[in-house]
Amino acid sequence: MATTTIPTPAPKINRIGLTVLDYRGGKTTLCAGCGHNAISERIIDAMYEMGVQPERVIKPSGIGCSSKSPAYFMSRSHSFNAVHGRMPSVATGAILANRKLIALGVSGDGDTASIGIGQFVHLMRRNLPIIYIIEDNGVYGLTKGQFSATADLGSKLKTGVVNDLPPIDTCAMAITLGATLVGRSFSGDKRQLHSLLKAAIAHKGTVMLDVVSPCTTFNDHEGSTKSYKYMKDHEEPLQEIGFVPAFEEINVEYDPGTTVEVTMHDGSRLRLTKLEEEYDATNRIKAITRLHEAHEKGEVLTGLFYVNPEAPSFIDMLNVTEEPLATLPESATRPGREALEQAMEELR
Repeated sequence: MATTTIPTPAPKINRIGLTVLDYRGGKTTLCAGCGHNAISERIIDAMYEMGVQPERVIKPSGIGCSSKSPAYFMSRSHSFNAVHGRMPSVATGAILANRKLIALGVSGDGDTASIGIGQFVHLMRRNLPIIYIIEDNGVYGLTKGQFSATADLGSKLKTGVVNDLPPIDTCAMAITLGATLVGRSFSGDKRQLHSLLKAAIAHKGTVMLDVVSPCTTFNDHEGSTKSYKYMKDHEEPLQEIGFVPAFEEINVEYDPGTTVEVTMHDGSRLRLTKLEEEYDATNRIKAITRLHEAHEKGEVLTGLFYVNPEAPSFIDMLNVTEEPLATLPESATRPGREALEQAMEELR
């Protein structure tokens, strides 16, 4: 009797001919159930669906559990572990040297809001093209779970210690300082985080995403405001987020007055279906006000808070050449004697 061999289906490929396996990284060494792993999975999915060439991506990070994450996605991309809190300066140098790179920086709440707060401030005000992700669990996971600067007032450690200091809201700070796409999500909200990441990839400017990512070892207990249970009970989504890339057919149907669309630099469309009727994600003042209102109510507000696709980026303001600096001839990088004499004359 003849046997029938069923052919193995060909793996699904994206618009540049790659499979999702081409975007994966090494096996995670983080704790089982860590929210950081879920974030890595969403990054893989978003990069695959957007058809990003992995070799064009750089993944700078600092120090901490979060900063190990780049090892677990896009192994064909370029990674760099910077000194604790100093990832923004490394990312800035890389992008200025080669504006064709896509920068996806991964940091933590300690790496950003404590030792790195000074560098974070200046990165946000420059509008450098970078996706800056904070994997936010409210504790220092590598040093046994002490409170970080984003831990909420009154939250409790497993040891019973209660936090008596107010938190730094990195989203409100980023909007105030000049970041041009700012949002917050929850590592367990696959759909929302996925849409935010796709919009982030299309944006040309500073993207700051604060992702609440519970630490299963030190901060997932009763009394924690960064636990899975607390997020499920207190999350307040601002809007439903949809994203249509420029390379896909745009065919949108919705009831007038319920959805607003923001056109990105490349023609992509960010769709925000309002859960709160009067919210406008292009209004900086309203975004900051809504964040403060949510904090007073004990809500964890998630969604896209602010977007400005029109602001010039840092590399545009500096008139940085389109070609990587390492490829330029000496004649372009070393001014002649005439330039020196002109500069000296101006200083007389």
